[in-house]
Amino acid sequence: MRIGLLTEGGGPDASGETRPWRDRLVHGLPGHEFEVYTLERGPEDGVGRCSEGGVGRGPEDGVLDGVMDGVRGRARVARVAPLHGELPAALRWRPGGWHAGARGRRARRRFAECFGDLAAGFTAAEPPGGRALPPVPAADGAADREGQADRFAAGLYGLARLARDHGGLPELLRSEQAVRILESACRAPGALRAAHGARVGDLLAVTEELERALRPLSLDWYGTGRYDTDRYDTDRYGGSAGASGSDGGGLAAVDLCHATAGGSVALPGLLAKRFFGTPLLLTEYGARLREHYLARSGVGASAPVRALLGAFETALAAETYAEAALVTSGNARTRRWQEHCGADRERLRTVYPGMDATGFAAVPDTAADHSATLMWTGTVEPAKDLVSLLHAFAAVHRAEPAATLRIVGAPGPGPEDAAYLAQCRVLAAQLFPDEAADARSAGDNPVSFEEIGGPGLPRPQDAYAAGSVLVLSSVAEGFPRSLVEAMLSGRATVSTDTGAVCEVIGGTGLVVPPRNPRALADACLALLLDPGRRARLGAAARARALELFTVEQNIAAFRGIYLELMSRTPCRPAAGAGPGGDSEPRLFTRPAESHVPGRWAVAGGAAQAAPPTGLAPSWAAPDPGVPTAEPVVASAAGSVTEPAAEPAVAGAGAGADRQRGARP
Repeated sequence: MRIGLLTEGGGPDASGETRPWRDRLVHGLPGHEFEVYTLERGPEDGVGRCSEGGVGRGPEDGVLDGVMDGVRGRARVARVAPLHGELPAALRWRPGGWHAGARGRRARRRFAECFGDLAAGFTAAEPPGGRALPPVPAADGAADREGQADRFAAGLYGLARLARDHGGLPELLRSEQAVRILESACRAPGALRAAHGARVGDLLAVTEELERALRPLSLDWYGTGRYDTDRYDTDRYGGSAGASGSDGGGLAAVDLCHATAGGSVALPGLLAKRFFGTPLLLTEYGARLREHYLARSGVGASAPVRALLGAFETALAAETYAEAALVTSGNARTRRWQEHCGADRERLRTVYPGMDATGFAAVPDTAADHSATLMWTGTVEPAKDLVSLLHAFAAVHRAEPAATLRIVGAPGPGPEDAAYLAQCRVLAAQLFPDEAADARSAGDNPVSFEEIGGPGLPRPQDAYAAGSVLVLSSVAEGFPRSLVEAMLSGRATVSTDTGAVCEVIGGTGLVVPPRNPRALADACLALLLDPGRRARLGAAARARALELFTVEQNIAAFRGIYLELMSRTPCRPAAGAGPGGDSEPRLFTRPAESHVPGRWAVAGGAAQAAPPTGLAPSWAAPDPGVPTAEPVVASAAGSVTEPAAEPAVAGAGAGADRQRGARP
């Protein structure tokens, strides 16, 4: 199976390990061929220093990081493109050539219609109650929302067609024409209240961000596969029916698109799904829409800009969830966000991030003695709330003078993170002044600040081996990797109730409210003073982590998902085949089993009912008139006949109209 892996560079996702997770997926599924398509988020990584081949490198160059010489799996770096700066002409469909004359006027008219639909689709006013992401209401309200979503989709795919036929979409999105169209949508009756106050500077900022977000529409990633003209209004926007002939590589030639994040990263998969019928799998280990809101909540952007960009991201997320064949999340919290944004519950599945348990599972069990070392690990930043942890440990130290606290971690990349670490050091010196003075000579300060790689802690698992109880004091958390590592190491844990903590812990640790030093201190003392309970919780935590959060579990889940999606996807007709007859898409037209030598379809028993999948059972005798490469199905009378063509799954095959609001 050829899989187009749509990824994002420039930073990790909520799991903290985008590239390791992706690399392990490729490494663990050697039976599939992966083609990696990467969008670089920001200039901080440097376009030229991209470890996946650099901008514009061809599919023959590069092997994915972490896949050692293709021993078990191999991935081709198909394309890399930036989401910042100017889009190089070599990465576009057709650079320039339309600006003047009748061709340019037609392109600008088409752009005005498409971008007008897109803007009208996401600038519509929020429903009563003022919530940005409400459940879809009934009756007229639902019809209005559906109409807005359809208009947004029509504009989105119309812009994709325009980029393919004429090129120059980035210039059009930054043009004065785009600003005027967006202004008209903001001033229209029923538009967002915050959008009514948008000034020229706000509109310019929004169009600039839209150009970056919609940049995948202009990329040359899609090959020359056939466009699905039945799902596109060519009379309205004009243009040809699309390229003819067989696929010419790119996403037109893959069997499945797997987007490792939402937003712009999933846009290429949306186009492949819309125009080529390629199924789309979306994996989100963090709610992209939530991250967008948090990023825009700070100062620096006006209220109209935040409202318009938030509305656009919401509409794009809803379209992605509606078109994806399956949406996987890393925890139940992200899954609730996906449902809140309109994802169909029947197409949602939780697949926990896989972690390499080899080094942590080798950590010896905690000693059943009175050792009293609390361990905190992670990235030092304000959201980790080390201030509350230090105040809680002060209470623990008064009740148990032998207790110590080891804070292991480096400050985050933000400018405030280093200052926060310095503040915590000062607070520790204030809370333990006598010990801090004695530490100059004796080195017995009960609070220490260390980093992995320092004296005594060369590896992360050494930190867990040195502690008796792991403490997590965060006020905001996604998927708590340090918590899982401690569980794999067989350590009891005390955590604050935030993010996916309760889902990860289950019943194997103690959970307290965030920003509550008293409760945190009581829970830590309860485990430090009860070695037997501490050992039992540590053993249960290790068993739970080995069952749910290992790389093997993650790879096995995606192996099953890939096969499930392909089993529900009709084979696309051959290039140039007309509608009707044998050229219609059929399920299992040529299953993999048909190429397996041996007597897998030889008669071996009495006639039985055909299995629901349409595959030939082992007892069915092949009909001499049926080619051996085709599956055979036994009829009720015992004769063997050619299987009837299966209907295409809604939204999976080319030409199947998506019914919004209907269950798949």
